[in-house]
Amino acid sequence: MQRRLVGIDLGIASAHTVRVRDEAGREVCRRRCEPTVDSLSMIESAALAGAAPGTRLEVVIEPTGPAWLPIAVFFTARGHLVFRVSSAKAADLRRFLSRHAKSNGIDADTLARLPLIDPDGLRPLELPDAAAAALDRRVRACDRLTMAASEHKVRIKDLVRQVMPCTPLTGDLGKADLAVLERYADPRALLRLGRARLTALIVKASHNHQGAARAEQWLVAAQAAVDLYGDHPAVAFTDLAAEIATEVRLLRAIATELAAHAAERETCYRWVDPMQLARSLPGLAEVGGPAMTAVIGDAARFPTAAHFKSYLGLAPRASETGDTDRKGQPMSKAGSRLARATLIRAADWARKQDPQLARIYHQQMVERGAEHLKASCVVAARLAERLWTVMRRRMPYVICDVDGTPVTPQQAKQIIAQQWTVTEEIRRRRRSTKRRAGKAPHQALTGHDQKDARSVRTRRPSPPESSATPSRTVKQPALLTTDPR
Repeated sequence: MQRRLVGIDLGIASAHTVRVRDEAGREVCRRRCEPTVDSLSMIESAALAGAAPGTRLEVVIEPTGPAWLPIAVFFTARGHLVFRVSSAKAADLRRFLSRHAKSNGIDADTLARLPLIDPDGLRPLELPDAAAAALDRRVRACDRLTMAASEHKVRIKDLVRQVMPCTPLTGDLGKADLAVLERYADPRALLRLGRARLTALIVKASHNHQGAARAEQWLVAAQAAVDLYGDHPAVAFTDLAAEIATEVRLLRAIATELAAHAAERETCYRWVDPMQLARSLPGLAEVGGPAMTAVIGDAARFPTAAHFKSYLGLAPRASETGDTDRKGQPMSKAGSRLARATLIRAADWARKQDPQLARIYHQQMVERGAEHLKASCVVAARLAERLWTVMRRRMPYVICDVDGTPVTPQQAKQIIAQQWTVTEEIRRRRRSTKRRAGKAPHQALTGHDQKDARSVRTRRPSPPESSATPSRTVKQPALLTTDPR
Protein backbone atom coordinates (compact mmCIF):
# COMPACT_ATOMS: atom_id res chain seq x y z
CA MET A 1 0.00 0.00 0.00
CA GLN A 2 1.43 3.30 -1.07
CA ARG A 3 1.36 6.19 1.34
CA ARG A 4 2.39 9.81 1.14
CA LEU A 5 3.22 11.42 4.47
CA VAL A 6 3.35 15.22 4.42
CA GLY A 7 4.87 17.15 7.32
CA ILE A 8 4.26 20.90 7.24
CA ASP A 9 6.06 23.24 9.63
CA LEU A 10 3.70 26.20 9.70
CA GLY A 11 4.99 29.73 9.64
CA ILE A 12 2.89 32.63 10.83
CA ALA A 13 4.80 35.48 9.12
CA SER A 14 6.83 33.31 6.75
CA ALA A 15 6.29 30.55 4.20
CA HIS A 16 5.48 27.00 5.32
CA THR A 17 8.18 24.33 5.08
CA VAL A 18 7.07 20.99 3.63
CA ARG A 19 8.64 17.53 3.69
CA VAL A 20 7.07 14.52 1.97
CA ARG A 21 7.95 10.88 2.67
CA ASP A 22 6.62 7.54 1.42
CA GLU A 23 5.43 4.49 3.35
CA ALA A 24 9.03 3.33 3.90
CA GLY A 25 10.14 6.66 5.29
CA ARG A 26 12.10 7.66 2.17
CA GLU A 27 12.05 11.33 1.27
CA VAL A 28 9.94 12.15 -1.78
CA CYS A 29 10.37 15.91 -2.07
CA ARG A 30 11.03 19.18 -0.26
CA ARG A 31 8.99 22.28 -0.84
CA ARG A 32 7.87 25.61 0.60
CA CYS A 33 4.37 26.98 0.22
CA GLU A 34 2.01 29.82 1.02
CA PRO A 35 -1.60 29.53 2.25
CA THR A 36 -3.06 30.03 -1.23
CA VAL A 37 -4.90 27.64 -3.54
CA ASP A 38 -2.19 27.71 -6.22
CA SER A 39 0.67 27.13 -3.80
CA LEU A 40 -1.07 24.32 -1.90
CA SER A 41 -2.17 22.69 -5.18
CA MET A 42 1.49 22.52 -6.21
CA ILE A 43 2.29 20.80 -2.91
CA GLU A 44 -0.48 18.29 -3.52
CA SER A 45 0.78 17.52 -7.03
CA ALA A 46 4.40 17.17 -5.90
CA ALA A 47 3.42 14.87 -3.02
CA LEU A 48 1.31 12.61 -5.26
CA ALA A 49 3.87 12.41 -8.06
CA GLY A 50 4.56 8.73 -8.79
CA ALA A 51 1.88 7.50 -6.40
CA ALA A 52 -0.93 5.18 -7.37
CA PRO A 53 -4.26 6.74 -8.34
CA GLY A 54 -6.51 7.28 -5.34
CA THR A 55 -3.66 7.73 -2.86
CA ARG A 56 -4.67 9.97 0.04
CA LEU A 57 -2.16 12.31 1.56
CA GLU A 58 -1.58 12.12 5.31
CA VAL A 59 -0.84 15.70 6.31
CA VAL A 60 0.58 16.31 9.80
CA ILE A 61 0.61 19.82 11.28
CA GLU A 62 0.89 21.50 14.66
CA PRO A 63 -1.76 23.91 16.04
CA THR A 64 0.39 26.97 15.31
CA GLY A 65 -1.81 29.98 16.00
CA PRO A 66 -4.37 30.50 13.22
CA ALA A 67 -2.02 29.15 10.51
CA TRP A 68 -3.29 25.56 10.77
CA LEU A 69 -6.86 26.30 9.66
CA PRO A 70 -6.20 27.17 5.95
CA ILE A 71 -4.07 24.03 5.56
CA ALA A 72 -6.69 21.84 7.21
CA VAL A 73 -9.55 23.28 5.17
CA PHE A 74 -7.70 22.86 1.85
CA PHE A 75 -6.55 19.26 2.29
CA THR A 76 -9.72 17.93 3.98
CA ALA A 77 -11.80 19.45 1.18
CA ARG A 78 -9.64 17.49 -1.30
CA GLY A 79 -10.35 14.24 0.56
CA HIS A 80 -6.98 13.89 2.30
CA LEU A 81 -6.34 13.05 5.96
CA VAL A 82 -5.13 15.83 8.24
CA PHE A 83 -3.62 15.16 11.66
CA ARG A 84 -3.17 17.99 14.15
CA VAL A 85 -0.66 16.88 16.79
CA SER A 86 0.33 18.58 20.01
CA SER A 87 3.47 20.69 19.97
CA ALA A 88 4.79 18.76 22.97
CA LYS A 89 4.66 15.43 21.11
CA ALA A 90 6.35 16.91 18.05
CA ALA A 91 9.05 18.53 20.20
CA ASP A 92 9.79 15.26 22.00
CA LEU A 93 10.21 13.38 18.72
CA ARG A 94 12.34 16.16 17.20
CA ARG A 95 14.60 16.08 20.25
CA PHE A 96 15.04 12.33 19.75
CA LEU A 97 15.70 12.55 16.01
CA SER A 98 17.92 15.62 16.13
CA ARG A 99 19.19 16.44 19.58
CA HIS A 100 21.59 19.25 18.77
CA ALA A 101 19.94 20.96 15.82
CA LYS A 102 16.62 22.61 15.08
CA SER A 103 15.35 24.13 11.86
CA ASN A 104 12.13 24.48 9.95
CA GLY A 105 13.14 21.57 7.73
CA ILE A 106 13.87 19.32 10.72
CA ASP A 107 10.51 20.24 12.23
CA ALA A 108 8.67 19.42 9.00
CA ASP A 109 10.56 16.15 8.60
CA THR A 110 9.72 15.21 12.21
CA LEU A 111 6.02 15.75 11.56
CA ALA A 112 6.19 13.62 8.40
CA ARG A 113 7.67 10.72 10.39
CA LEU A 114 5.00 10.76 13.10
CA PRO A 115 2.47 8.50 11.26
CA LEU A 116 5.21 5.86 10.98
CA ILE A 117 6.41 6.10 14.58
CA ASP A 118 3.13 6.58 16.43
CA PRO A 119 0.24 5.51 14.18
CA ASP A 120 -2.08 4.73 17.09
CA GLY A 121 -1.52 8.15 18.64
CA LEU A 122 -2.90 10.10 15.66
CA ARG A 123 -6.54 10.80 14.98
CA PRO A 124 -7.80 12.45 11.79
CA LEU A 125 -8.91 16.03 12.29
CA GLU A 126 -12.66 16.52 11.91
CA LEU A 127 -13.60 20.09 11.09
CA PRO A 128 -16.94 21.20 12.58
CA ASP A 129 -20.00 22.15 10.60
CA ALA A 130 -21.30 25.71 10.44
CA ALA A 131 -23.36 25.57 13.64
CA ALA A 132 -20.63 23.89 15.71
CA ALA A 133 -17.97 26.27 14.39
CA ALA A 134 -20.14 29.27 15.28
CA LEU A 135 -20.71 27.91 18.79
CA ASP A 136 -16.99 27.32 19.26
CA ARG A 137 -16.15 30.90 18.26
CA ARG A 138 -18.81 32.38 20.55
CA VAL A 139 -17.69 30.25 23.49
CA ARG A 140 -14.07 31.31 23.00
CA ALA A 141 -15.05 34.97 22.62
CA CYS A 142 -17.09 34.88 25.84
CA ASP A 143 -14.22 33.23 27.68
CA ARG A 144 -11.69 35.82 26.52
CA LEU A 145 -14.02 38.71 27.39
CA THR A 146 -14.72 37.23 30.81
CA MET A 147 -11.00 36.97 31.52
CA ALA A 148 -10.44 40.53 30.27
CA ALA A 149 -13.21 41.81 32.53
CA SER A 150 -11.61 40.04 35.49
CA GLU A 151 -8.28 41.70 34.76
CA HIS A 152 -9.90 45.14 34.65
CA LYS A 153 -11.69 44.48 37.94
CA VAL A 154 -8.41 43.53 39.60
CA ARG A 155 -6.77 46.65 38.19
CA ILE A 156 -9.59 48.85 39.48
CA LYS A 157 -9.29 47.41 42.97
CA ASP A 158 -5.52 47.90 42.96
CA LEU A 159 -5.83 51.53 41.87
CA VAL A 160 -8.54 52.25 44.44
CA ARG A 161 -6.33 50.69 47.11
CA GLN A 162 -3.61 53.17 46.13
CA VAL A 163 -5.81 56.21 46.28
CA MET A 164 -7.82 55.02 49.31
CA PRO A 165 -5.87 52.54 51.47
CA CYS A 166 -8.98 51.81 53.56
CA THR A 167 -10.89 50.80 50.44
CA PRO A 168 -14.51 49.66 50.80
CA LEU A 169 -14.05 47.33 47.81
CA THR A 170 -13.73 44.09 49.74
CA GLY A 171 -16.05 41.97 47.58
CA ASP A 172 -17.41 42.02 44.06
CA LEU A 173 -17.60 45.26 42.13
CA GLY A 174 -21.21 46.37 41.91
CA LYS A 175 -22.89 48.86 39.61
CA ALA A 176 -23.05 51.40 42.39
CA ASP A 177 -19.29 51.11 43.00
CA LEU A 178 -18.56 51.64 39.31
CA ALA A 179 -20.87 54.65 39.20
CA VAL A 180 -19.00 56.22 42.12
CA LEU A 181 -15.54 55.47 40.75
CA GLU A 182 -16.26 56.65 37.23
CA ARG A 183 -16.77 60.25 38.41
CA TYR A 184 -15.55 60.52 42.00
CA ALA A 185 -12.50 58.27 42.38
CA ASP A 186 -10.60 61.30 43.74
CA PRO A 187 -11.28 61.21 47.53
CA ARG A 188 -11.34 65.01 47.65
CA ALA A 189 -14.07 65.11 45.00
CA LEU A 190 -15.94 62.41 46.89
CA LEU A 191 -15.93 64.50 50.08
CA ARG A 192 -17.07 67.58 48.19
CA LEU A 193 -19.97 65.61 46.75
CA GLY A 194 -21.48 65.17 50.21
CA ARG A 195 -23.44 62.44 51.90
CA ALA A 196 -26.86 63.29 50.46
CA ARG A 197 -25.86 63.38 46.79
CA LEU A 198 -23.59 60.34 47.13
CA THR A 199 -26.43 58.38 48.70
CA ALA A 200 -28.77 59.38 45.88
CA LEU A 201 -26.19 58.26 43.30
CA ILE A 202 -25.73 54.88 44.97
CA VAL A 203 -29.48 54.33 45.37
CA LYS A 204 -30.09 55.04 41.69
CA ALA A 205 -27.19 52.93 40.40
CA SER A 206 -28.00 49.95 42.62
CA HIS A 207 -31.77 50.13 42.06
CA ASN A 208 -32.44 50.68 45.77
CA HIS A 209 -30.30 47.72 46.88
CA GLN A 210 -27.76 50.01 48.58
CA GLY A 211 -27.96 53.43 50.11
CA ALA A 212 -26.75 55.46 53.08
CA ALA A 213 -24.66 52.67 54.64
CA ARG A 214 -22.62 52.21 51.48
CA ALA A 215 -22.23 55.95 51.07
CA GLU A 216 -20.88 56.17 54.60
CA GLN A 217 -18.27 53.51 53.82
CA TRP A 218 -17.05 55.50 50.83
CA LEU A 219 -16.91 58.75 52.78
CA VAL A 220 -14.98 57.16 55.65
CA ALA A 221 -12.44 55.72 53.21
CA ALA A 222 -12.10 59.05 51.40
CA GLN A 223 -11.59 60.99 54.65
CA ALA A 224 -8.97 58.50 55.83
CA ALA A 225 -7.07 58.86 52.53
CA VAL A 226 -7.07 62.68 52.73
CA ASP A 227 -5.90 62.58 56.34
CA LEU A 228 -3.14 60.14 55.49
CA TYR A 229 -1.78 61.62 52.26
CA GLY A 230 -2.62 65.28 52.67
CA ASP A 231 -1.01 67.22 49.83
CA HIS A 232 1.98 64.93 49.40
CA PRO A 233 3.32 65.28 45.82
CA ALA A 234 3.90 61.53 45.43
CA VAL A 235 0.16 60.87 45.47
CA ALA A 236 -1.43 62.12 42.24
CA PHE A 237 -5.12 62.02 43.16
CA THR A 238 -6.26 63.51 39.84
CA ASP A 239 -4.21 61.19 37.66
CA LEU A 240 -5.16 58.10 39.65
CA ALA A 241 -8.83 59.05 39.42
CA ALA A 242 -8.50 59.50 35.65
CA GLU A 243 -6.94 56.05 35.28
CA ILE A 244 -9.66 54.50 37.42
CA ALA A 245 -12.33 56.16 35.28
CA THR A 246 -10.66 54.74 32.15
CA GLU A 247 -10.66 51.24 33.62
CA VAL A 248 -14.34 51.59 34.54
CA ARG A 249 -15.26 52.63 30.99
CA LEU A 250 -13.27 49.73 29.53
CA LEU A 251 -15.02 47.35 31.90
CA ARG A 252 -18.41 48.66 30.84
CA ALA A 253 -17.50 48.24 27.16
CA ILE A 254 -16.36 44.68 27.74
CA ALA A 255 -19.57 43.92 29.63
CA THR A 256 -21.62 45.21 26.69
CA GLU A 257 -19.69 43.09 24.18
CA LEU A 258 -19.88 40.06 26.47
CA ALA A 259 -23.65 40.34 26.69
CA ALA A 260 -23.94 40.42 22.89
CA HIS A 261 -21.68 37.39 22.43
CA ALA A 262 -23.48 35.50 25.21
CA ALA A 263 -26.82 36.03 23.44
CA GLU A 264 -25.39 34.68 20.18
CA ARG A 265 -23.74 31.82 22.07
CA GLU A 266 -27.15 30.79 23.38
CA THR A 267 -28.61 30.84 19.86
CA CYS A 268 -25.77 28.71 18.49
CA TYR A 269 -26.05 26.28 21.39
CA ARG A 270 -29.74 25.67 20.70
CA TRP A 271 -28.84 24.66 17.13
CA VAL A 272 -26.00 22.31 18.14
CA ASP A 273 -27.68 20.76 21.18
CA PRO A 274 -31.43 21.25 20.69
CA MET A 275 -32.28 18.88 23.57
CA GLN A 276 -29.82 20.72 25.86
CA LEU A 277 -28.33 17.40 26.93
CA ALA A 278 -25.16 18.98 28.28
CA ARG A 279 -27.17 21.21 30.59
CA SER A 280 -28.99 18.19 31.99
CA LEU A 281 -25.85 17.34 33.96
CA PRO A 282 -25.60 18.92 37.42
CA GLY A 283 -23.28 21.92 37.52
CA LEU A 284 -23.37 22.64 33.77
CA ALA A 285 -25.75 25.54 33.31
CA GLU A 286 -25.88 28.66 31.16
CA VAL A 287 -22.13 28.90 30.54
CA GLY A 288 -20.90 25.35 31.15
CA GLY A 289 -23.36 23.62 28.82
CA PRO A 290 -22.37 25.48 25.63
CA ALA A 291 -18.67 25.38 26.56
CA MET A 292 -18.59 21.59 26.98
CA THR A 293 -20.75 21.04 23.89
CA ALA A 294 -18.26 23.03 21.83
CA VAL A 295 -15.33 21.04 23.26
CA ILE A 296 -16.74 17.54 22.87
CA GLY A 297 -18.17 18.07 19.38
CA ASP A 298 -19.20 14.66 18.07
CA ALA A 299 -18.91 12.36 21.07
CA ALA A 300 -18.48 9.35 18.75
CA ARG A 301 -14.95 10.50 17.89
CA PHE A 302 -13.89 9.32 21.36
CA PRO A 303 -14.03 5.50 21.66
CA THR A 304 -14.76 5.51 25.40
CA ALA A 305 -15.45 7.89 28.24
CA ALA A 306 -11.92 7.31 29.50
CA HIS A 307 -10.51 8.59 26.20
CA PHE A 308 -12.54 11.78 26.55
CA LYS A 309 -11.37 12.24 30.13
CA SER A 310 -7.78 11.80 29.02
CA TYR A 311 -8.33 14.25 26.14
CA LEU A 312 -9.38 16.91 28.66
CA GLY A 313 -6.26 16.33 30.76
CA LEU A 314 -8.25 15.14 33.78
CA ALA A 315 -6.70 11.66 33.84
CA PRO A 316 -3.84 11.16 36.32
CA ARG A 317 -0.34 10.59 35.06
CA ALA A 318 1.04 7.07 35.24
CA SER A 319 4.24 6.23 37.10
CA GLU A 320 4.97 2.53 37.21
CA THR A 321 8.29 0.74 37.35
CA GLY A 322 9.06 -2.82 38.36
CA ASP A 323 6.70 -3.86 41.14
CA THR A 324 5.98 -0.25 42.13
CA ASP A 325 2.92 1.59 40.87
CA ARG A 326 2.70 5.09 42.30
CA LYS A 327 -0.90 6.13 42.80
CA GLY A 328 -2.18 9.61 43.38
CA GLN A 329 -0.20 11.23 40.55
CA PRO A 330 -1.26 14.72 39.41
CA MET A 331 -3.54 14.99 36.39
CA SER A 332 -1.88 15.52 33.03
CA LYS A 333 -3.56 18.88 32.18
CA ALA A 334 -3.02 18.02 28.52
CA GLY A 335 -6.34 19.26 27.18
CA SER A 336 -8.31 22.45 26.88
CA ARG A 337 -7.86 24.89 29.76
CA LEU A 338 -11.39 26.19 29.25
CA ALA A 339 -12.97 22.73 29.39
CA ARG A 340 -10.94 21.67 32.41
CA ALA A 341 -11.73 24.82 34.37
CA THR A 342 -15.41 24.58 33.42
CA LEU A 343 -15.69 21.01 34.67
CA ILE A 344 -13.83 21.70 37.92
CA ARG A 345 -16.16 24.60 38.68
CA ALA A 346 -19.15 22.48 37.73
CA ALA A 347 -17.94 19.63 39.97
CA ASP A 348 -18.19 21.83 43.05
CA TRP A 349 -21.88 22.35 42.31
CA ALA A 350 -22.54 18.84 41.07
CA ARG A 351 -21.39 17.22 44.33
CA LYS A 352 -24.12 19.17 46.12
CA GLN A 353 -26.85 17.91 43.76
CA ASP A 354 -25.92 14.33 42.83
CA PRO A 355 -25.57 11.67 45.58
CA GLN A 356 -23.21 9.54 43.47
CA LEU A 357 -20.83 12.43 42.89
CA ALA A 358 -21.23 13.50 46.52
CA ARG A 359 -20.11 10.03 47.59
CA ILE A 360 -17.02 10.29 45.40
CA TYR A 361 -16.18 13.67 46.90
CA HIS A 362 -16.84 12.37 50.42
CA GLN A 363 -14.64 9.33 49.82
CA GLN A 364 -11.76 11.49 48.60
CA MET A 365 -11.99 13.92 51.53
CA VAL A 366 -12.72 11.49 54.36
CA GLU A 367 -11.09 8.19 53.39
CA ARG A 368 -8.21 9.25 51.16
CA GLY A 369 -7.12 12.49 52.80
CA ALA A 370 -7.53 14.69 49.73
CA GLU A 371 -7.91 18.45 49.82
CA HIS A 372 -10.99 20.15 48.45
CA LEU A 373 -9.38 21.00 45.10
CA LYS A 374 -8.04 17.50 44.54
CA ALA A 375 -11.38 15.96 45.47
CA SER A 376 -13.13 18.37 43.08
CA CYS A 377 -10.78 17.33 40.28
CA VAL A 378 -11.68 13.69 40.87
CA VAL A 379 -15.37 14.60 40.71
CA ALA A 380 -14.70 16.62 37.54
CA ALA A 381 -13.13 13.56 35.91
CA ARG A 382 -16.22 11.48 36.72
CA LEU A 383 -18.43 14.30 35.46
CA ALA A 384 -16.51 14.27 32.17
CA GLU A 385 -17.17 10.56 31.76
CA ARG A 386 -20.87 11.09 32.38
CA LEU A 387 -20.95 13.97 29.93
CA TRP A 388 -19.51 11.71 27.22
CA THR A 389 -22.10 9.03 28.05
CA VAL A 390 -24.98 11.51 27.85
CA MET A 391 -23.82 13.01 24.55
CA ARG A 392 -23.05 9.58 23.07
CA ARG A 393 -26.41 8.04 24.02
CA ARG A 394 -28.33 11.23 23.26
CA MET A 395 -30.30 10.81 26.49
CA PRO A 396 -30.67 13.36 29.33
CA TYR A 397 -28.82 12.82 32.58
CA VAL A 398 -30.83 11.36 35.46
CA ILE A 399 -29.84 12.00 39.08
CA CYS A 400 -29.75 8.71 41.00
CA ASP A 401 -28.98 7.48 44.47
CA VAL A 402 -25.81 5.46 45.03
CA ASP A 403 -27.77 2.25 44.37
CA GLY A 404 -28.95 3.54 40.96
CA THR A 405 -32.47 4.53 42.03
CA PRO A 406 -33.65 7.75 40.34
CA VAL A 407 -34.40 10.52 42.82
CA THR A 408 -35.79 14.03 42.67
CA PRO A 409 -33.53 17.04 43.27
CA GLN A 410 -35.06 17.53 46.73
CA GLN A 411 -34.51 13.89 47.66
CA ALA A 412 -30.95 14.05 46.35
CA LYS A 413 -30.12 17.01 48.59
CA GLN A 414 -31.60 15.24 51.60
CA ILE A 415 -29.53 12.12 50.92
CA ILE A 416 -26.37 14.19 50.55
CA ALA A 417 -27.08 16.08 53.77
CA GLN A 418 -27.68 12.86 55.71
CA GLN A 419 -24.93 10.61 54.33
CA TRP A 420 -22.32 12.41 52.23
CA THR A 421 -21.66 15.76 53.90
CA VAL A 422 -18.04 16.47 54.82
CA THR A 423 -17.82 17.99 58.28
CA GLU A 424 -16.05 21.25 58.94
CA GLU A 425 -13.58 19.50 61.22
CA ILE A 426 -12.43 17.25 58.37
CA ARG A 427 -12.19 20.21 56.01
CA ARG A 428 -10.03 22.02 58.53
CA ARG A 429 -7.70 19.03 58.84
CA ARG A 430 -7.48 18.59 55.08
CA ARG A 431 -6.41 22.15 54.38
CA SER A 432 -2.83 22.24 53.15
CA THR A 433 -0.27 22.69 55.92
CA LYS A 434 2.16 24.07 53.36
CA ARG A 435 0.02 27.17 52.85
CA ARG A 436 -0.36 27.79 56.57
CA ALA A 437 3.09 27.07 57.94
CA GLY A 438 5.36 26.41 54.99
CA LYS A 439 6.80 23.13 53.85
CA ALA A 440 7.54 20.74 56.70
CA PRO A 441 11.21 19.72 57.03
CA HIS A 442 12.20 16.20 56.09
CA GLN A 443 12.74 13.81 58.98
CA ALA A 444 16.09 12.03 59.14
CA LEU A 445 15.84 8.28 59.50
CA THR A 446 17.15 6.78 62.71
CA GLY A 447 20.31 4.72 62.51
CA HIS A 448 22.17 7.13 60.21
CA ASP A 449 24.97 9.28 61.45
CA GLN A 450 25.70 12.80 60.21
CA LYS A 451 28.08 11.77 57.44
CA ASP A 452 25.41 9.56 55.88
CA ALA A 453 22.65 12.18 56.12
CA ARG A 454 22.90 13.05 52.44
CA SER A 455 22.10 9.51 51.42
CA VAL A 456 18.86 9.36 53.42
CA ARG A 457 15.99 8.63 51.07
CA THR A 458 12.92 10.76 51.56
CA ARG A 459 10.80 9.00 48.94
CA ARG A 460 9.58 5.45 48.68
CA PRO A 461 12.20 3.35 46.76
CA SER A 462 11.21 2.18 43.32
CA PRO A 463 12.16 -0.63 43.09
CA PRO A 464 13.85 -1.65 46.38
CA GLU A 465 17.60 -1.51 46.03
CA SER A 466 18.32 -4.60 48.11
CA SER A 467 16.56 -7.42 49.84
CA ALA A 468 17.81 -6.11 53.18
CA THR A 469 15.40 -3.23 52.98
CA PRO A 470 11.89 -4.64 52.80
CA SER A 471 9.56 -2.92 50.39
CA ARG A 472 6.42 -1.48 51.91
CA THR A 473 3.27 -2.14 49.95
CA VAL A 474 0.55 0.45 50.33
CA LYS A 475 -2.85 -1.04 49.81
CA GLN A 476 -5.03 1.25 47.72
CA PRO A 477 -8.77 1.23 48.36
CA ALA A 478 -10.81 0.01 45.44
CA LEU A 479 -12.54 2.63 43.35
CA LEU A 480 -16.28 2.64 43.60
CA THR A 481 -17.96 2.25 40.28
CA THR A 482 -21.13 4.09 39.46
CA ASP A 483 -23.49 3.97 36.58
CA PRO A 484 -22.91 7.20 34.55
CA ARG A 485 -26.43 7.84 33.50
